[in-house]
Amino acid sequence: MKRIANFLFEAGMLKRTPRSGFQFLGSGAESVAEHIFRTVYIGFTLGHLVKGVDTDKLLRMCLFHDLPEARTGDLNYVNKKYVKVDEEKAVNDLADTLPFGDEIRDSIFEFLEGKTIEAQLAYDADQLELILALKEYKDLGNTYADEWLAFALKRLKTDAAAELAKTILETDSSLWWFSDKSDWWIKGKK
Repeated sequence: MKRIANFLFEAGMLKRTPRSGFQFLGSGAESVAEHIFRTVYIGFTLGHLVKGVDTDKLLRMCLFHDLPEARTGDLNYVNKKYVKVDEEKAVNDLADTLPFGDEIRDSIFEFLEGKTIEAQLAYDADQLELILALKEYKDLGNTYADEWLAFALKRLKTDAAAELAKTILETDSSLWWFSDKSDWWIKGKK
C-alpha cells in the first residue's frame, strides 16, 4: 500500500507541474494535470467518433500519456532541441513499483509507439487539447496563437481529429455559455 500511496502523491505532482510552452506564446498557463484532464474528455469523444476503437484502452493512454512528466517535467519544443529525457527509464522506474505497473507501462509505451488506432487517437486528443487552448487564446486576442495552430493542425493523424479541429476553429470558444443573449443576463432568471 505504501507504493500505491507514493504513486498517488506522484500523480498529484502533475497538478504543480506547469506546461512550459505557454511562456513562449505570451499568454496562458496550465498544469500538466489540467492538460491531461481535458485530453481524457477529448479521447472519450474521439473513441465514440471512430468505429471499432477500444475506448477503455484509449482513455488509459490519455490518462497516463504525460504521467512521466511528474519525474521529468514538461519539455516544450524549444527545450526538446537541447534536452534529452529518458522517458523510458521514468516509466519503468514507476511501473516497477506498482502491482498494476505493467498496465501503466503498456499504455504509455503503446502511446509512444503510435501504431494502434487507440494510440493515434490518444495522440490526437493530446494535440486537440492544445488546439482548443490556442483557439481560446486566439479568441481572447493572442495574435501568436494562429501561427501555433497551423503547426498543431499538421500533427493530427486521424480524419476524425482533423474534422473536429476544423469545427473547433470555426466555433467561438465562449458561445457554449453565452449564445443566449436574452434578458436572463439582466434579471438572472427567465
